[in-house]
Amino acid sequence: MLPAVQEAAKELGTKNGDFVLGNVTVSKALGGARGVPCLVWETSLLDEQKGISFRGHTIPEIQKVLPKIVPGGEPTPEGMLWLLLTGQVPTAEEVASVTEDLHARSQLPAGVKKVLNTLRKDMHPMTQLSIAVLAMQAESKFAKAYQQGVRKTEYWKYAFEDALDLIARLPEVAATIYRRTYHDGVVPPYNPSLDYAANFAHMLGFKNKQFDELMRLYLVIHCDHEGGNVSAHTTRLVGSALSDPYLSFSGGLNGLAGPLHGLANQEVLRWVLDLQERFIKEGKEVNHDTIKQFAWDTLHGHKVIPGYGHAVLRITDPRYTCQREFAQKYLPHDPLFKIVSTIYEVVPDVLKEHGKTKNPFPNVDAHSGVLLTHYGLTEHNYYTVLFGVSRAIGVLSQLVIDRALGFPLERPKSLTIEAIQNVITKTAAAGGKLQLSDD
Repeated sequence: MLPAVQEAAKELGTKNGDFVLGNVTVSKALGGARGVPCLVWETSLLDEQKGISFRGHTIPEIQKVLPKIVPGGEPTPEGMLWLLLTGQVPTAEEVASVTEDLHARSQLPAGVKKVLNTLRKDMHPMTQLSIAVLAMQAESKFAKAYQQGVRKTEYWKYAFEDALDLIARLPEVAATIYRRTYHDGVVPPYNPSLDYAANFAHMLGFKNKQFDELMRLYLVIHCDHEGGNVSAHTTRLVGSALSDPYLSFSGGLNGLAGPLHGLANQEVLRWVLDLQERFIKEGKEVNHDTIKQFAWDTLHGHKVIPGYGHAVLRITDPRYTCQREFAQKYLPHDPLFKIVSTIYEVVPDVLKEHGKTKNPFPNVDAHSGVLLTHYGLTEHNYYTVLFGVSRAIGVLSQLVIDRALGFPLERPKSLTIEAIQNVITKTAAAGGKLQLSDD
């Protein structure tokens, strides 16, 4: 499939290289380049009114077209991996072949568990995960091929091998971190008769079929979200230096560990649990009036309501919606779900009245913690590790595409504040409009 894609990318640059995609203003330069259209990211596209699309398929479409383990259930990460890499919806047989391939690659390199077991148990699980990924780097096929002088046109093949190896090994690594940090350190034996998500749930120590379904949904919807978010962009940026997928993904995990990115679902759950504790202590019922007052108390305390708002979306995040539908199907009477559901019915109007939020609707983080808690995964610091296992599927797929298309080292131009002020002064003196250029 790649020759046609490579030719299309080459032709785009040759015929339309001077086409202007957008203007960079001072506010965008100072605002973290938010919204500047300057990246090519094939695996997903985020639309403010539709949400995320994976290779042109929205989340509701993904839930319909990708093969499932349980009839009428959730799609599998293996199906999503096939879709992201090829752009094509797989058959059930093709998904089964991915499962088989990942099982064949899943053996952890010697010494990885030993490295993990030397770490302090109070070390954050995301730090442990990043270290474990680096501990596997000695097995990188890309790094070995590069040292041997492989042709640039062959880079993608070795990036592909590394990506699949890494994706295959992450569940056991993540399960080892969970079991050693929070339990007895014993990881249930790897079970190749299960699909990727169910085997991951099994190694974590869960035996609930509904939890298997939740893991399938969770790993699918968190896997990719365009290229501009921190974990995706960091993986791509590090990889653009021809660092191998292990080094690149470890960098992405470190970005994912930030409070403004992957740790957000912990903040949401903490807020919901605080609300629940306060209501129980004060003898309050969960209803529209009490939730509304709690929301206003939060805002008047100069705090944000976590899980609401998004940098791009101007609708309810479809990733929130599909989790809500999962809860309505499997845990409609869960007390925390009742709180989250009532928050959803009340908070958007509060934020609209407050007037300081561009998007008053919930994002993906507003729901996931409640679902995990319902099934007994209550260790909040671990939630981002689940996010990391999922995110590998998207960012590593794109990294393979980057190498196939020969994307160069990323090196955007930067300016000092003084340089920007000088440009403004000179442009104003010349009577023109502000222009920021390479000059």
